[in-house]
Amino acid sequence: MAKMKDFGQRMRFLGFSIVLNSAANALTISTNLGSAVWTGSSVNLANWIHVPLGTTLFIYGIVITLLNQLLLGQFDRRRFVSNLLYIIPFSYLVEWIGYFWNWLGVGQLSLTGRVIVDIIGLFGVAFAVSIYNRCNIIMHPNDDLAYILRFKYLRGSAIIAQWASYAPPLLIIILSYLFTGELHAIGFGTIWALVTQGIVMGWADYHVFPRLKHHVDV
Repeated sequence: MAKMKDFGQRMRFLGFSIVLNSAANALTISTNLGSAVWTGSSVNLANWIHVPLGTTLFIYGIVITLLNQLLLGQFDRRRFVSNLLYIIPFSYLVEWIGYFWNWLGVGQLSLTGRVIVDIIGLFGVAFAVSIYNRCNIIMHPNDDLAYILRFKYLRGSAIIAQWASYAPPLLIIILSYLFTGELHAIGFGTIWALVTQGIVMGWADYHVFPRLKHHVDV
């Protein structure tokens, strides 16, 4: 009974975190001041290959899902399915919620207003990742990559794992710029995320819903 109650609680937190993560990522895109590294790379990839953002996020997620399996060193069916289950709603929620933020006029706020909103969005992303990392039921493959690196290779360090996991999106950003000559959703917010996201996640682990503990399985 206690295990069922715990699982139910984790499912509720998971649902909340998916919506929070989608809304926060979409918010950072709408400010046009720079998004978290993964999101920014997805926006640039979508521009490069001329595919809608939701579909690009989905395809991108499949590629990282396969990378995660390689890092685990064995096929983990539960984790494979989990990654796919996460990216289906998340990918399209980011695109659709983005239309809502644009309709509200987020992109037309003053520079100061957009900076504040961008930071709020980036905090929301870090909080959401911390929450569903701890739930560990289904997880976005991008964040599962950092999770695997953190607990399998880097002795639990959230900060170092976050930096290490940025290699694929940074490569995509560089290649997108080389092939298109343009950068989108890259700027102040991207630098902020690079410097602070791992730190904020580590803080959130202990201060945002502190009763929710890590369920480690790597």
